[in-house]
Amino acid sequence: MSTALPSPQSERRAEAIGRSIFDAFEDYHARFAEITRRARLRFETRDWSAAREDAVARIALYDQCIGECMLRLRAVLMGQAHDRALWIRAREHYAALLSGLIDQELYKTFYNTLTRRYFRTQGVDAGIEFVALDIEPTDAITHPVARHSYAVSPGRLTEVLMRVLGDYPFAVPYAHRTRCAAAIAVRLHDDLAHWGEHAVRGIELLDTVFYRERRAYLIGRVFGEHRFSPCVIALVNDEAGLRAEAVLTRRSDVAQLFSNSRSYFQADLPTVGDAVVFLRSLLTHKPIDELYTMLGRAKQGKTERYRTFFRHFEAQPNEQLVQAEGTPGMVMAVFTLPSYPLVFKLIRDRFAYPKKMSRAEVEGKYELVFQLDRVGRLLDAQPYRFLRFPRERFAEPLLRELRETCALSVIEEGEDLIFDLCYIQRRLRPLNLYLREQLPEPARAAALDYAQAIRDMARNNIFPGDMLLKNFGITRHQRAVFYDYDELCLVTDCEFRDWPKATTYEEQMAAEPWFHVGPHDVFPERFPLFMGLPAQMLEAVRVHHGELFDPQWWRDLQARLREDDYPDTPPYADRLRLA
Repeated sequence: MSTALPSPQSERRAEAIGRSIFDAFEDYHARFAEITRRARLRFETRDWSAAREDAVARIALYDQCIGECMLRLRAVLMGQAHDRALWIRAREHYAALLSGLIDQELYKTFYNTLTRRYFRTQGVDAGIEFVALDIEPTDAITHPVARHSYAVSPGRLTEVLMRVLGDYPFAVPYAHRTRCAAAIAVRLHDDLAHWGEHAVRGIELLDTVFYRERRAYLIGRVFGEHRFSPCVIALVNDEAGLRAEAVLTRRSDVAQLFSNSRSYFQADLPTVGDAVVFLRSLLTHKPIDELYTMLGRAKQGKTERYRTFFRHFEAQPNEQLVQAEGTPGMVMAVFTLPSYPLVFKLIRDRFAYPKKMSRAEVEGKYELVFQLDRVGRLLDAQPYRFLRFPRERFAEPLLRELRETCALSVIEEGEDLIFDLCYIQRRLRPLNLYLREQLPEPARAAALDYAQAIRDMARNNIFPGDMLLKNFGITRHQRAVFYDYDELCLVTDCEFRDWPKATTYEEQMAAEPWFHVGPHDVFPERFPLFMGLPAQMLEAVRVHHGELFDPQWWRDLQARLREDDYPDTPPYADRLRLA
């Protein structure tokens, strides 16, 4: 059976589509880089407010450029936006333009986003999309990322570190470069003493400086004779001047710096794939999707997360999706694949009392978190449209729950379930379960970190709303992280009030509040009733974080935040700071 060849006119149109999309991605890439490059100026001038604005603008840029591309394609498509044969040919022309590019996966994801918008694809359409579920695209990247390399002779480490700092100049001078170099040398010597005398034989740092919040980072590796370790030098520019503040050499500390509970780095990388390959050598247990996401390539992170999950999912054909452990939520239905560390969250059709928000408001909360500085305390939640799963892979209790409570989000088509909107997060151990399982000392430490998490969020204008333990999880680094956002709001939008004192017997005996409570009123003195902590843990929280229960502390913090005076929240422990 013969297949008619496309007409010359159709072929030219397909080629024009491919070229137009290629040019649109190049435009997006250039504008992404333009915003990213501003991070250096923000750091040098200590313009933290503008840095936060840049972070939000860069997040919004992708969808903005997709919309602009769709407008430009109207003149090329000429009413054939849904012609599959035309898009199949366009994909071939587009693929030819990507030959030899290190970041061709980023270009492919951009193309796929467009096809999904035009065709409202449910699941994956291998006919018109770029699909690579069976391979790891970064495995083909052998190009070495640009870096500075330094050989270290015995007794010359401080001297080499002086050169290192000199190779990363800023518009403001170091307050005392020699002192910084000496402090870094002492820390490397102490951290790597188990390697032996004169342990450091070489240092390798990426050319590109990474920026986030109020810090700049030199990221690379330190080499001994037979091994290497991560090496991250954190620089600050504050009232004391430009200086090195901390050095991280443990993978666990660097992993927390790259945690998906933090905001994305601003790093002006010429190409991204080779940097991801390099970072994987430092963070061997960090999923590739999180590395792309932390570099600001959230769409690519979503693509890689989808790719790696479904590769695993198909390799475990007998394992079923089940309800996630923990207390069921009133707003979200949550399920998981037990062998894979992700959870899937669907908005329920109706919310039980006392929840009063709408579905649109819940979506708005998750969008807000996407744009906020998450300070290591809010888990990134990626929204996916039209995820498709085989119905047979759902355990019966989960299937029944989804049909009964999430009908507006679930489409049943043949043997499959399709989810209109699904949020995906890393799976953490719910804090309420974790506290029951631990011995007293680690449980107490987790309770104190839970209080510290509330404090960290508050200092960055985030109020969790619902402080119940079930809404927090514990990471593998024993860090408390918030992940349930339906009650979340800005601290500056709250009205923090003192708890009124009853003045009459009737007021004392009233079963319900005898005073007016507005929709934004918050009573910090009553927080202990909603935390659900055992008495001994609650007392420890009162001792170490008593300000959380003081309305005046919250009002003073509000005043600072409204003046755009955000307290600094370092992304590492005090023990990592240099002397």
